[in-house]
Amino acid sequence: MILCCGEALIDMLPRQSTLGEDAFAPHAGGAVFNTAIALGRLGAQTQFLCGLSTDFLGDILRDKLVEAGVDAAPSPALDAPCTVAFVKLVDGQATYAFYDENSAMRSLTAGDLPDITANALFFGGISLVGDGCGQVYEDLMLEQSKSRITMIDPNIRPGFIRDEGAYRDRIERMMAAADIIKLSDEDLGWLRGDGDLAELARGLLSDRTRLVCITEGAKGVTGYMQGASVFVAAPKAEVVDTVGAGDTFNAGVLAGLDEAGALTKPALDGLDEETLRSALTLGAQAAAITVSRAGANPPKRGEL
Repeated sequence: MILCCGEALIDMLPRQSTLGEDAFAPHAGGAVFNTAIALGRLGAQTQFLCGLSTDFLGDILRDKLVEAGVDAAPSPALDAPCTVAFVKLVDGQATYAFYDENSAMRSLTAGDLPDITANALFFGGISLVGDGCGQVYEDLMLEQSKSRITMIDPNIRPGFIRDEGAYRDRIERMMAAADIIKLSDEDLGWLRGDGDLAELARGLLSDRTRLVCITEGAKGVTGYMQGASVFVAAPKAEVVDTVGAGDTFNAGVLAGLDEAGALTKPALDGLDEETLRSALTLGAQAAAITVSRAGANPPKRGEL
């Protein structure tokens, strides 16, 4: 079982009305939510943890989780508004305007946390920015990482960060505790500055962190382990937009490792290159399908 811990929100995606007017359409989203949906569609046993609003937008999120076969029971129903993000696409790249002050997502407390039964936990996204739920997720990861596999993808949104120093400190603490780290090349540059990509990535490996995955957009992804690295080229795809691509990749990697029985600490310590290549390939293939259609719409297993 994989527990995805982080934000769920409504993406207002740009559309055009039948009258030719610019408009926005509501779609369930959020980086960690997208990963949970993608995991469910890929057939992995998945749970989701986030404060979910009792409003009708929260109902949209719950319905999507159920539809994908994701267990939403760990997510408390909170009497607070749903987070909303308006999306603007520039050359296929998404930029965001967030509205989440006092939202259900931000209102999650330690008292809302369920008993943890999953063997692996995934963290990331804007839910790690700021206090409130950010501290709750950090504390949960640092505690659970002692005995369970943990993975983090910060999915950094610089425009959303108000206290850069505090945010950097949190991400550094969580990465230091993680068994698996995934970063885009841009995220790695934001965290570590200029330098050789491979050298910077290997610098994140430790006795605790056994796998670092660095994605490079249309080029592909490289997985780094102690003493080895595996590169998988991105499948060719006609890009509609990149919303949810990285989130889907994360799901593919987790699903692939789960299927191989590698989501335990002993198994990850002994991870071989072929198993890693298979997991990275699943992630890349799933992400290629996601970018070929509008919005975060991860594929089902049968589409691969």
